[in-house]
Amino acid sequence: MARTGRLFELLQILRSKKQPVTALSLSQEMGVSERTLYRDIAELTAQGAPIFGEAGVGYVLREGMFLPPLMLSNEETEAVVLGLKYVNQFGDEVLKAAARDASAKIASVLSVAARDTLQEPISLPGPVGPAFPENVVDYAVLRASIDRRLKLSIAYRDANGVDSKRIVWPIALGFMQEARVIIAWCETRQAFRTFRTDRISAAEPLQERYPERRNELLRQWRSQIDDEVGREFADGDGR
Repeated sequence: MARTGRLFELLQILRSKKQPVTALSLSQEMGVSERTLYRDIAELTAQGAPIFGEAGVGYVLREGMFLPPLMLSNEETEAVVLGLKYVNQFGDEVLKAAARDASAKIASVLSVAARDTLQEPISLPGPVGPAFPENVVDYAVLRASIDRRLKLSIAYRDANGVDSKRIVWPIALGFMQEARVIIAWCETRQAFRTFRTDRISAAEPLQERYPERRNELLRQWRSQIDDEVGREFADGDGR
């Protein structure tokens, strides 16, 4: 087995183990010597894999952000590239920078043929439309509130020019072709609403976390999407 494939298999095996597993057990499962197994663990650790343990005791792969060696087909590479290009068109500055960094990291571990697909993909996103309306509130404030599950007090002007103040539970950012929106549970309306971020004139995170788990709120929001809610999502008027 080629070394890249062997390293990937070792990662997959470690991911499946809930308790530390010895090098002897791992080497027998993979059909390699313990000496090779130790070298492979050292290589993965050097690349950033969160493998913890020691010889004679056992090894375990802890949770952590780690990109293993990629073995993507041309079609898979094309799908990834198309997604990153959409992010670069419609995402905020944080996501655009992340897309550029991710593209560079992926390119560094792809085969020569796959890198050609990365540089000259068959599928391309549509042309970039008009620039998004500028935000008054920094996206960092919205992102932090979502990440920390903090209630958010906002001042908002809807499509009809009507001003209102709301306390919302922000759960996600949405990126449309015309504008960007924040998806939230609105305490005033006692319902899910979307708010165009360029119409938020002020936003203050409150030192109070909303009670529901964010993934549960997202599940509820998705289950309520129908034609009417879909139009509301596109309009982002918060009404």
